[in-house]
Amino acid sequence: MTAPEPTEIRLRRAERVLEITFADGAHFELSAEYLRVESPSAEVQGHSPSERQLVAGKKAVGISRLEPNGNYAVRITFDDGHSTGIYSWDYLHRLGREQDQRWTAYLKALDAAGLSRDPG
Repeated sequence: MTAPEPTEIRLRRAERVLEITFADGAHFELSAEYLRVESPSAEVQGHSPSERQLVAGKKAVGISRLEPNGNYAVRITFDDGHSTGIYSWDYLHRLGREQDQRWTAYLKALDAAGLSRDPG
């Protein structure tokens, strides 16, 4: 499935939220923390599912910059310096659709690993 293109992208910096509306009417509010821990970068995703990294301590992370990447994606730079993930429209749409399930799985994985969302 190819996601529709966004019709509006709004960074609510103070709230650390990326608000995105797609041409199909889907509307998502994605926290910077959620986007950071689900980064599509090789640093987080690895090169196979077995290499996926659990990213902890990002509760207070913010987004410092958004850069269009062609007509298909956006590069998000986080204030912790992470900037290697390119978020395609399809990936952002999927993150929005799957937000509840992914977030629940993330919290369970943190707990199982004895890690925290809190920095440091």
